[in-house]
Amino acid sequence: MNLSVFEIFKIGIGPSSSHTMGPMNGARAFVESLAAQGLMARTNSVTAELFGSLALTGRGHCTDLAILLGLEGMRPETIDSTKVAPAVERIRNAKRLHLRGEREIDFDESRHLLFHHDKVLPGHSNGMRFTARDAAGATLAQEEYYSVGGGFIVKEGEAAGAGTQRAQAPHEFGSAAELLEHGQKHGLEIHELMLARERTWRSDAEIRKGLLELWRVMRECVQRGFTAQGLLPGVLKVRRRAPKLYRQLESGDASDPMHALDWVNAFALAVNEENAAGGQMVTAPTNGAAGIVPAVLHYYQRFEPGADEDGVIRFLLTAAAIGMLYKKNASISGAEMGCQGEVGVACSMAAAGLVSALHGTNEQIENAAEIGMEHNLGLTCDPVAGLVQIPCIERNAMGSLKAISAARLALHGDGSHKVSLDQVINTMRQTGHDMGTIYKETSQGGLAVNVPEC
Repeated sequence: MNLSVFEIFKIGIGPSSSHTMGPMNGARAFVESLAAQGLMARTNSVTAELFGSLALTGRGHCTDLAILLGLEGMRPETIDSTKVAPAVERIRNAKRLHLRGEREIDFDESRHLLFHHDKVLPGHSNGMRFTARDAAGATLAQEEYYSVGGGFIVKEGEAAGAGTQRAQAPHEFGSAAELLEHGQKHGLEIHELMLARERTWRSDAEIRKGLLELWRVMRECVQRGFTAQGLLPGVLKVRRRAPKLYRQLESGDASDPMHALDWVNAFALAVNEENAAGGQMVTAPTNGAAGIVPAVLHYYQRFEPGADEDGVIRFLLTAAAIGMLYKKNASISGAEMGCQGEVGVACSMAAAGLVSALHGTNEQIENAAEIGMEHNLGLTCDPVAGLVQIPCIERNAMGSLKAISAARLALHGDGSHKVSLDQVINTMRQTGHDMGTIYKETSQGGLAVNVPEC
């Protein structure tokens, strides 16, 4: 599990890491493959086919837009979200796009972007197939990719992470038990273990700068969410609530015993409303659950005495370690695990991060992470109208509050508990596999079929 913190936390755009960022990465990977094989000049057309959950909820998650932008070579981490609409309008009006910005080809979505609602590729529910053809219609190249959550993609026939070539980091761990064992053996806290691993690939200055950059993007996302007005995109016509709540809290009574709770709700709503609008945010570890880590970090900064940048660093390093455990031993994909794999994982990560920021022990951190997931087990992913809005936005607020509660419970204990984090992760994986497909980001069950779209 040679993962980096900067793969668990990534700067990207909304509304979905698996349905927006992943497909954009897959489309870009395909055109880069064409260029590497010297096929770009002969390519006359490209067809993109979407399967499973990508097909069923793709339009609501802006997968169609992501495919267009990815084929033009754009990246989620660097794209200017304000340029998305003009770029898509240009492509659709002209029915032409520029492959990787180099070769202009015809692209008619009715023929070249196909949604297979009744088909699933064997590797994962989020499947994509890209085919390049020459002027005579002969196939030049065809590749399949899977969007496996958090913006990660896997090419058919390759193992997850096969494309990531880097030096092996120390303190390798595949379980929470191993993580705790490393800490005991070397006398290191979890954030110190993670820092030692990151030093394999970056200097201390680069690590700190990168983590504080993530925190900057999180803060700016909250501020945009507090100032933006109006309705979110889509048929549901959901009105943004964060700006009004922010104004009320700014002028409200700070002595209210529930004041901090209201602020946490506001922070989470702000991030996920921005995500739903396609804005820039930090995938943490997914977009659908992107509000929880920032909300709990803002809680730490605003309400915990002695909060500082070093606490933010400890938080992010520790939270990433927990995220890696879920990615290795279960999944962070809502299409594979339901929302327990998104909001549940983010809650577990944020709980652990907060304990670390508050100088809790490794055992208390593991306990907090376990509590955070245990009470999200079985959480379904059932977005109404295929949009990352209902119940996703409020669900992040609830997940943030659960994370803080989990952290406080763990800090009041000594780290000993009956159910281990490894056992909970194993249970989460089994629950996800047993969960009906209709409850895993397909909009075919749960709230999605019981709430009218308009």
